Amino acid sequence: MTAETSDTNTKVARVIRKYDLDEMGANLETAWTGESGERTSLRDLADEFNEAVLEAALREANVSSVSVNVSSAYDALRGESGSSKTRTRRHLEREGIDVDELTGDFVTHQAIHTYLTKEREASLPAAGDGMAERKVETIEKLVGRLSAVAESAISSLASADELDTDGYDVLVDVRAVCPHCGADVPIGELIRRGGCGCTAKSEAAEE
Repeated sequence: MTAETSDTNTKVARVIRKYDLDEMGANLETAWTGESGERTSLRDLADEFNEAVLEAALREANVSSVSVNVSSAYDALRGESGSSKTRTRRHLEREGIDVDELTGDFVTHQAIHTYLTKEREASLPAAGDGMAERKVETIEKLVGRLSAVAESAISSLASADELDTDGYDVLVDVRAVCPHCGADVPIGELIRRGGCGCTAKSEAAEE
């Protein structure tokens, strides 16, 4: 990864420096290129970046997260008009936030793209370049998350006497079944191997 230099000039880099969002650049690059799994779109990255800017502005003004919900406030500010946007602006102004300056620091997805490609010299991986492994990693993370949610549910229910014990082992197994040979294969193994290995599909094509 290419770190920001002192003479960076894109809007995103300037906003990162202004709000001390030092880790944001690397996080944006990792999410966009899919290094940690599934890729995040530029539009979603812009929203995440802008919410981080809002959160930093609130932190600088010593505004409690209880007083202002960052996601809700950002959604309201992003709206074209309406009572929700007006109420949010007034609330932030009462908390000492310069809303016009804040929203002026929000960036577009095009600005995120310019920053990533021009300043961090990031690029998307070529099609198929490590794609299979990234997909497996994404699935494994989701499986782990599902397992953790299930374990938490069991523990909570047991504590509330809605379940006899919390000592259950949770097993989450995602598998794929071949429609031709009936092979039952763990999804990670299937993707890494490039298929189940049967010849039924190719034989059918030759007939």
